[in-house]
Amino acid sequence: MITINTEARAPKETKRDGFIPAVYYGAHAKSTPIFINEIEFKKAFHEAGESTVITLKTEHGNEQALIHDVWTDPVKDNPRHVDFYIVEKGQKIEVHVPITFIGDSQAVKEGGVLVKVLHELYVQGDSASTPHEISVDISSLVTKDSVICAKDLVLPKGVTLYHVNEDDIVASIAEAKEELEEPVTAVDLSAIEVEKKGKKEEEGATTEAE
Repeated sequence: MITINTEARAPKETKRDGFIPAVYYGAHAKSTPIFINEIEFKKAFHEAGESTVITLKTEHGNEQALIHDVWTDPVKDNPRHVDFYIVEKGQKIEVHVPITFIGDSQAVKEGGVLVKVLHELYVQGDSASTPHEISVDISSLVTKDSVICAKDLVLPKGVTLYHVNEDDIVASIAEAKEELEEPVTAVDLSAIEVEKKGKKEEEGATTEAE
């Protein structure tokens, strides 16, 4: 279990070197302001994302929580505030889980283009079972007509698709489009010179006639 240590924070206190202001709350947990170590949080967020339950070590004891919302600096992209949602043991939760595509596709090797239709799935499950990510093996995409649907994915025990149609396509193959270049026509310089010469002779003849 990924663990994040916390320190007590006064409600109006927003700054402390090396720490991020945060708050945790839940159906049966009142909103409590805290500080968390910035380096420790970044590591935990990379490993857990917003779909895996982590342990918050608070002054009132350990709490099981989801990283619910992260506010980031629009310029530096550093976390500026974090919300944690406390979950009860055995509680069913609904979360978005990112999809990771793995493996090799024969159709892609033969020139097809992998089309990633979905990049995340909304799933429901026990708070202790929801995965950090869902791996999709594209080796089943053998021909240009092959597709992977949501119902083809292997989910952890106790985790089900939520607000997702089983027939929704997750990945498919598209034919590569060939870029057609217009042929470059060679310029016949001798023809241009002849044309210019002919025009000059015509102009000369016209002048003499006048």
